[in-house]
Amino acid sequence: MTWLARERRRTIATLGMLALGCAAPGLHGAHAQAAWPTKPVRIVVPFAPGGTTDILARAMAPELTRAFGQQFFVDNRAGAGGNVGAEIVAKSPGDGYTLLMGTVGTHGINRALYAKLPYDPIKDFVPITLVAAVPNVMVMNADKAKAQGITSVQDFIRVAKASPGKMNMASSGNGTSIHLAGELFKSITGTFMLHLPYRGSGPALLDMVAGNADVMFDNLPSSMAQIKAGKLTALAVTSSQRSSALPDVPTVEQAGGPTLKGYEASSWFGLLAPAGTPQDVVNRIQQEVAKSLATPAMKERLLAQGAIPGGNTPAEFAKHIDNEHKKWAQVVKTSGAKVD
Repeated sequence: MTWLARERRRTIATLGMLALGCAAPGLHGAHAQAAWPTKPVRIVVPFAPGGTTDILARAMAPELTRAFGQQFFVDNRAGAGGNVGAEIVAKSPGDGYTLLMGTVGTHGINRALYAKLPYDPIKDFVPITLVAAVPNVMVMNADKAKAQGITSVQDFIRVAKASPGKMNMASSGNGTSIHLAGELFKSITGTFMLHLPYRGSGPALLDMVAGNADVMFDNLPSSMAQIKAGKLTALAVTSSQRSSALPDVPTVEQAGGPTLKGYEASSWFGLLAPAGTPQDVVNRIQQEVAKSLATPAMKERLLAQGAIPGGNTPAEFAKHIDNEHKKWAQVVKTSGAKVD
């Protein structure tokens, strides 16, 4: 082999190695992106089945399953106002295979309500996206409301004041927006109802329909079916404006008159991951959730239940969580709410 041939062969080999080296980062990046998910992904719902948190998680799970080609499944872990489920996710590996359907309770209220939390709602999580915002709705067992002549918020206040402590108030758990919405109502109106905390809206609603609980400030989506069935009477929504899902039902402020001016206590639900979850995984989940929530079918489905679809970016959701903590810390202080 001549010197010229040897040099030509060496040059070709060098150029080939350089070409592979340039291609490697792209190939590696494509492989890294395609590597997740390679197994099922768990969405932890920190409340019992049947509530709005559960409803929204089960709406999103099949959408994400179709988008990523791996099963996304719901795992209900109820207890302590959402703290049990939130702690499980906070202590899970940040590998993208465990997510939390967080709520205004787990990431907005509980930090102000509980002296000690088993997790840090900021440091232990990476926000992904807001899934939906919903008003709460003040509902009564329909038969009890009829028997006591209650058709409005002012009727309710009158009856509650006439018999202090006779009525009880169900909630999905200590520290939830359902609990705090009721506590705020009690503190403003000077009424008293015994608080009955459950392990989610589902169990609480069963007792509401059975007549074992009197009033509840439930998330609208989970109460909607019972309202339409005539089992529950909707007295008012807790948002600042009426809900398009129940246009004939006034807000608490509208129904309560001057006493309840400024009353507002809505809820929200969003996906979060354990701290350390790769940002590209977080971004991919957010993008697919946003795509799903933007479809006419999903929009119609959520709006019909009184939920307003979300889909914001991780940074926007992180800012929302910070603002909500500040807001609810003031509500906790004003209402004097305590964990039972």
